[in-house]
Amino acid sequence: MRGIDLSGRIRFLDTTLRDGEQTPGVSLGIDEKLTIAQGLDSLRMDVIEAGSAMTSEGERLAIKAIANSGLNAEICSYVRALTSDIDIALACDVDSVHLVVPVSDLHIKIKLKADRESVVRMAVDVTDYAKEHGLIVELSGEDASRSDLDFLARLYRAGIEAGADRLAFCDTVGVLVPEVAAEIFSRFSRLGAPISIHCHNDFGMATANTIAALRAGASQAHVTVNGIGERAGNASLEEVVMALESLYQIDTGIRCEDIYQLSRTVARMTGLLVAPNKAIVGENAFTHEAGVHVHGLLADTNTYEPMHPESVGRKRRIVLGKHAGRASVELAMREFGLSVTHQQLDEIVARVKELGDKGKRVSDVDLQSIADTVLSIQMEPKVKLEELTVVAGNTVTPTASVKILLAGNERLEAGVGVGPVDAAINAIRRAISGVADVRLDEYHVDAVTGGTNALVEVWVTMAMADRKITARGAGADIIMASVEAVINGINRLMRLEEEEIARCRKA
Repeated sequence: MRGIDLSGRIRFLDTTLRDGEQTPGVSLGIDEKLTIAQGLDSLRMDVIEAGSAMTSEGERLAIKAIANSGLNAEICSYVRALTSDIDIALACDVDSVHLVVPVSDLHIKIKLKADRESVVRMAVDVTDYAKEHGLIVELSGEDASRSDLDFLARLYRAGIEAGADRLAFCDTVGVLVPEVAAEIFSRFSRLGAPISIHCHNDFGMATANTIAALRAGASQAHVTVNGIGERAGNASLEEVVMALESLYQIDTGIRCEDIYQLSRTVARMTGLLVAPNKAIVGENAFTHEAGVHVHGLLADTNTYEPMHPESVGRKRRIVLGKHAGRASVELAMREFGLSVTHQQLDEIVARVKELGDKGKRVSDVDLQSIADTVLSIQMEPKVKLEELTVVAGNTVTPTASVKILLAGNERLEAGVGVGPVDAAINAIRRAISGVADVRLDEYHVDAVTGGTNALVEVWVTMAMADRKITARGAGADIIMASVEAVINGINRLMRLEEEEIARCRKA
């Protein structure tokens, strides 16, 4: 366990629905809060801080809905050192309150316009009142990392005497450092009540400070999904949990395989996109570029992965570019569950390199589209594009000329249209007229990835007689992708016709 000595299991209080919702621009409705709470409960969260009951009527309705939804977790409300806040929390049917009192002289003088003795009396009185009404109380020192620690210890002792079940130390503006956190919690863990660590991430050390506090004796960590929260956010649930699980081999009791799904849910409902390089849940966390890393993965995934992506509900992604080799692409094909011939693999690699030479990173989504296209067009095509020329502009009618091979015979045709794609498709239809009379019923374009150099995916629905199929093409050029989709569709329709003729002859 690398130095961690725990007398009991580490507990977690998630404050996504309170501190996380205080992120500028975030406002969750009742249904959204309930969905996130259910996800946290599925994760086996110990305490869910469902909100701050004194905030609004809507907030109270949400907290009460969560409290009465049959979850296993302890449901908590944030409260100030006011008996009226306790009454409001009680009306919401919560199990516990997170009773927060300012403890730094800065907050006491500026925020409360009071003195230390007044703060102690307020904490004791409200703790006593909450306990009289059957609530679990977690007494929390706000801005504790900038407080007089002797005063803070005195307040904690007074709170314990008044019945506080747990204590909490809040690094409200994220100024704690790990070595100081270790010293503080070595001291406060001996006060006689379990103590929590609540860290903000203003200097990017929330996770490190949380781990340091747990190592020194803290028994509970306050966290948020995706690390959301005011300013730079809070200690990230996924980072703290997986650091304990993977680096210290501690069973946290959290259902880790559900972490990524909950991360996506929170991101969607809050509108806060997860940074691509975010640990554990970011898009790039288990993404590998072509080259030495991919070759290492071929031998052993542990070479370049500190944990298995499946452990947090994720999958490995292979991103390729102009340096892609056959081994890298072959690995990606295996990840997709696709079997390819040597010829097909060479064609896929060539297309990847072509996009890479244009500065394009080829994601697994891109590669899937390329592979599907290659596998489709290399099935003994009846129609093969040899040449395509398109002329278009604001002063000319879009015109396309094509040279195709139809059953081994060259055909040259031209066509016009309302745009270059339409002109190219019309030219192809003219070239195969009389042999395969097809019609285009539907045409759809998607940019698989962002940017002006995005890979585009073209879907077409085509018909010949009473047969109808869907085909697609993919590439960096929308005209070529469209032509590829159409030709792919034509070949599939012609193969279907041949198969039907063959069946009729056998019959």
